Amino acid sequence: MSSQPKGNGHIVVGVDGSESSKDALRWAMRQAELTGCTVNAVIAWEYPPLYGSIGWLDAPQEIVGHIKLSASQALNDAIREVAKKGDAELVHATVAYGTPAAVLLDAARDASLLVVGSRGHGGFTGALLGSVSQHCTQHGSCPVVVVRGPWPVGTRG
Repeated sequence: MSSQPKGNGHIVVGVDGSESSKDALRWAMRQAELTGCTVNAVIAWEYPPLYGSIGWLDAPQEIVGHIKLSASQALNDAIREVAKKGDAELVHATVAYGTPAAVLLDAARDASLLVVGSRGHGGFTGALLGSVSQHCTQHGSCPVVVVRGPWPVGTRG
């Protein structure tokens, strides 16, 4: 079995609006161009449960709507920023509820490749891998690429 992505497959890429995730999206789009795959750009959202006098409570629905809309806007902004003219139609945007690692692993179940940045929003800035990228590399059902740092000057799409 080859570890190379198969043509006509799809590449899942995690996007959270961070520069690291935009670098991962650039890498995934270039890989898709080379292999004939499509790209599924995925952002996960969740709201923190609130603790009240009767225990843990779900967040009010208006907060849920705002968080989901904000996630969708962050994903669309990243795609618009990264995609070359005419390439945006090759990218399918997915906004899903759940923890980032779980959402990405679920989306990549039948993917040719899963691409993540090395660090997103949160975590320790000195860490080699963020918790999401580490979880994906340990539990992914397909090959996982972790894109570290910005691309060299002159190679960005």
